[in-house]
Amino acid sequence: MTQSVWSKIGTVVGAALILIWCLLPVAWIISLSFKSQEAVINGSPGFLPKSGGGAGFSNYKDVLTDGDFLLAIRNSIVVSLGATLLSVVIATLAAYAIARLEFRGKRFVLTTALVIAMFPVVSLVGPLFDMWRTVGLYDTWWGLMIPYISFTLPLAIWTLSAFFREIPWEMEQAAQVDGATSWQAFRKVIVPLAAPGVFTAAILTFFFAWNDFVFGISLTSTENARPIPAALSFFVGQDPFNRPASLLSAAAVVATVPVVVLVLFFQRKIVAGLTAGAVKG
Repeated sequence: MTQSVWSKIGTVVGAALILIWCLLPVAWIISLSFKSQEAVINGSPGFLPKSGGGAGFSNYKDVLTDGDFLLAIRNSIVVSLGATLLSVVIATLAAYAIARLEFRGKRFVLTTALVIAMFPVVSLVGPLFDMWRTVGLYDTWWGLMIPYISFTLPLAIWTLSAFFREIPWEMEQAAQVDGATSWQAFRKVIVPLAAPGVFTAAILTFFFAWNDFVFGISLTSTENARPIPAALSFFVGQDPFNRPASLLSAAAVVATVPVVVLVLFFQRKIVAGLTAGAVKG
């Protein structure tokens, strides 16, 4: 066989190994979600439950009828969508100013944004805990949205500023010559052209807020604002020494479904958003 054939075979084999390595934990969690707790405790090797060890969809029924978990789903949806909307709006305006305007300290702003994005989340939990309890934001939706916005804004600003730099300045000038105001040119010409970047920033912000555990477990104390990742840690069952692995797996699958659906439906836009501003030409 020629070298090109061996190269294709190696590519296929390598891709298959990567897929197996990445999807094996997912397949295992899905398998556990269909097993009964007795089968998990007694040991049920393999992906498919043995006869009498399967719980079917009863685990999912128990999870979706649990009042606390339903509240966690509500909290995650509200907090994630709220943080995404505010972060994208602020980042769009800030990135446009950075890309189009010349002002003193622009490089410092970008550098500060990058430093904030790299700042360890755990180091802020203690100060935020004390601050939020003082100002009344502890165990509230806003108490979670504000940290989410703070950590996702830098990445969104960097992503969107790259898009705005790629948009020709003449298009905005042409719109203004035709009678559009600066705000109308920005809203009707610039933002639609930067839609892949705006969409990518929104998806990344949503993922960060939806998957966060550190803030969710540290800045909440009741089901009033506790998101899904934090709520999963309270699935202890009747025996605290034997965690309900099957119920936890079912809840984890339910929490993962929105992320998987978003990635599958919008994967092309996500890839375009991450790569469009990277290469000039």
